[in-house]
This record gives sequence, C-alpha cells and structure tokens, in this order.
Amino acid sequence: MPETAAPAPPAEPFRASIMQIEPQWIDYNGHLNMAYYNVMFDRAIDQLWLELGMGPAYMKERGGSSFTAECHVRYLREIHLGDPVQIFVWLLEADDKRLHTFEEMRHATEGWLSATSENMSLHMDMTARRVAPFPADIRERIAAVRKAHSAVARPEGIGRNVAMPSKRS
Repeated sequence: MPETAAPAPPAEPFRASIMQIEPQWIDYNGHLNMAYYNVMFDRAIDQLWLELGMGPAYMKERGGSSFTAECHVRYLREIHLGDPVQIFVWLLEADDKRLHTFEEMRHATEGWLSATSENMSLHMDMTARRVAPFPADIRERIAAVRKAHSAVARPEGIGRNVAMPSKRS
C-alpha cells in the first residue's frame, strides 16, 4: 500500500492549547510576573515542536533538540489570575539549523493582545552538544509549516529592537 502524504498545514498561525495562569505566577503588582510569560511562550513552542516531530521522543530516540539563541518579549497589556490565555505561533523563517518564530499571547475569550515573543531557535545534536542540521524529514515538516504561515498576514511587531526613543531637538 503506498504511503500517503501528510496533509498540508493550514494557512494560519499555530494555535497552542488554552492555558490558565497559575496562582504562584502572580507577582506583588497583582499581575502575571514577567518570567512566566516566557514559561507560557515556551509551552506553546513545545506544542509546535511536537507537531514538527521535535518533542521529547525526538530527543530520546534521535538525539536532537532545540535551544533558544535569542528572545525579544514585549509586554503590552497585563494578564491576571483567572484570565485564560492562548498563544499563536508563526514560523517566519527557517534554514538548515535555525527557526525564527513569532508568538502572540492573547486573552483566549476576549482576544486582546497581552504580549509578543520573537525567537531564534537552534537545532542541536545533543550527543555532540553542537548546532546541527535538521534531519530531512523534520526539514520537510518545517518547510511545509513555514510555507503555510507565509500565506498569513504577518503580525505587527516582528523585527523590533530595544532602544530609547530618539529625542527631537
């Protein structure tokens, strides 16, 4: 029986499962502490990596994983205990060893934007603990998702940097 090709990914950003804020993540200001935004963004990326075939089984069976090389988070609106959160992920670019992603954290029922995270991830050979090319099958999945995501409008905020506003004289 011939193998059937995997269905093409949808032309929309990856939607992570809805997450809840944990009480110990709330800081003395009464909102989600900045560190836990990264925890939630990381959990969403882990879900996408599973879709790409790069989850814990990939690490255990094939010795591959990913490391974050760079991350830029923008905190735009407070999230509080009880707010359901959903993260959307765009796979913007990829090459043989790197993935460039952009994530939006949104209130899951009201839809407003709370934060964004732009990341560069490196594919790792965990035996050598060095950056290494993706295997062909993973590279094919990445290419399919990147192609699907390229058909979607890019969200605002990609490529921003951290700098003081310029003063006009």
